[in-house]
Amino acid sequence: MSKTMTGVILPGNSTVEFREFDIPTPKYGEVLIRTKATTICGSDIRCIYRERLGKGPESYIPGTICGHEPCGVIEDTGEGLRRFKKGDRVIVYHISGCGLCYDCRKGYMISCRSPLRRAYGWQRDGGMAPFILAEEKDLILLPDKLSFLDGAQIACGFGTVYEALDRMGINGNDALLVVGLGPVGLAALQLARAMGAHRLIGVEISPERIALAKRLGLVDNAFVADNYTYENVLEITNGFGVEKAVDTSAGDTGRQLALRTTRDWGKIAFVGEGGVCNFAPSPDIIHGQKTIYGSWVTSTWKMEELVERIVRWGIHPERLVTNKFFLRQADAAFALMADGKCGKVAVVFD
Repeated sequence: MSKTMTGVILPGNSTVEFREFDIPTPKYGEVLIRTKATTICGSDIRCIYRERLGKGPESYIPGTICGHEPCGVIEDTGEGLRRFKKGDRVIVYHISGCGLCYDCRKGYMISCRSPLRRAYGWQRDGGMAPFILAEEKDLILLPDKLSFLDGAQIACGFGTVYEALDRMGINGNDALLVVGLGPVGLAALQLARAMGAHRLIGVEISPERIALAKRLGLVDNAFVADNYTYENVLEITNGFGVEKAVDTSAGDTGRQLALRTTRDWGKIAFVGEGGVCNFAPSPDIIHGQKTIYGSWVTSTWKMEELVERIVRWGIHPERLVTNKFFLRQADAAFALMADGKCGKVAVVFD
């Protein structure tokens, strides 16, 4: 086997660069994963690809192999492994926390504040390369019934919205509004349907993404965002509004729509990163007895729970992947994702 590999880095200015890297050797508690699929996240586009906007946990170290949604097969192992072995199919939980703080011990390594925290594809090499070095504690077992593209989707987007939907308690009594039908919004619809929501409503500025949601059978009603969207949502809910809403748009008007179309005693989850939200607390939240949830990724144990339930429900996140590229085509893959008119974009290695 060659001792070097090609990896993708993101210099900014909507460019992709290919560089040669040494194939790493796993040390104690580490594994070397042969990458099978890595999907592109909207945060890659927002914080790194266009220009480096990310700070703190979303800061990107220049020269780092990008890609925080990887899935593959363990190729080699270091000493000291307790759970996984060579040949296991695994998802990489994309934040490697210190493992010792309060949040890490709860499984929420996303919330680790230790200087030892390093996210794959941000501060340590990620999945846009044929191999990825990972710590055993960061791995989720991928069952044989799920594909590698299923696993890559679970690594970030599906885990993120599952946490939000579960926290709100989605069930068969609910009409759900999803604002923003990019990959995360589409994932919210697919999961909410499996969790029992009886009416799914989508709002999106891109006609192409609305057409995709309809083609996949993910929505009961979908609207292009305009000045009549609020009235349209109220009309199809008999004037009451929805029980639950999820905003993935990160836009001020989208968040306001989620808040105001949710009925009294309803629940709203903000998942989309960045932006602002201007609302009047009394009429928009307090008088309606509404609850807003902020939900940031998920925990390792919740991601394992999601994997089990996806198998039980018989759904496949891979359905939301509209475009697949090989690593040498990564520049085209990132450009397409940045255009904002497709579903999920993946880089595959077989």
